[in-house]
Amino acid sequence: MPAVVIANTGDVPEFEGKITFNVIVCVVIAACGGLMFGYDIGVSGGVTAMDDFLKKFFYEVWERKQLAHENNYCKYDNQKLQLFTSSLYVAALIASFIASRTCSKYGRKPTMQLASIFFIIGVALTTFAVNIEMLIIGRLHLGLGVGFANQAVPLFLSELAPAKIRGALNISFQLFITIGILIANVVNYAVGKIHPYGFRISLGIAGVPALMLCLGSLAIHETPTSLIERKKVEEGRAVLKKIRGVDNVDHHR
Repeated sequence: MPAVVIANTGDVPEFEGKITFNVIVCVVIAACGGLMFGYDIGVSGGVTAMDDFLKKFFYEVWERKQLAHENNYCKYDNQKLQLFTSSLYVAALIASFIASRTCSKYGRKPTMQLASIFFIIGVALTTFAVNIEMLIIGRLHLGLGVGFANQAVPLFLSELAPAKIRGALNISFQLFITIGILIANVVNYAVGKIHPYGFRISLGIAGVPALMLCLGSLAIHETPTSLIERKKVEEGRAVLKKIRGVDNVDHHR
């Protein structure tokens, strides 16, 4: 009979620490990246169904919408309209590869700041767009913001959260995505009857979580893991003391 080895976990020390206000603030601010993504997922579908938006940028689609009564394919079969929707995701995919290197070389915090800047530029371009080209360029910037945020925020949350509640805090990113989708649909419903600029209100509100992330990121810490990876050991130790709320952060067996 093979021997059964029972691991003795009694000698494994627990890290000292507590859930500090510092950690909560960092998590809430970082999770605004999820709010950005969720809002943009929810807002695009509602905006593309608004008559004012279609008449401004996709007049042919608006004409089809008035005539077609059988299915949505007859209304929205338009390559440029599909480009409006898909350009964000293509840019996000490409940006995620670049963001991976940025996270490693410069840190999670600068990557999140860069994400918010891209997103704010994208919001400005789409909100005040006067033609399709400006609209698509804005969507590409939004995609860059989403790609950088989706790379940096989950990593930031995982590395900053205390081990005991890491799962609960990390899931806040998904929670904020869902909240963002909900808010976007509520906003679309509320501004749908505001003519002729209701769609611009929907697109412009996307800048709120981006501004929250941009300004809030000035107050949060870089993660200890990132600092140590970049040979900033003492700075990493100092941040670890702040987020754990204790001075003893060394691993003693």
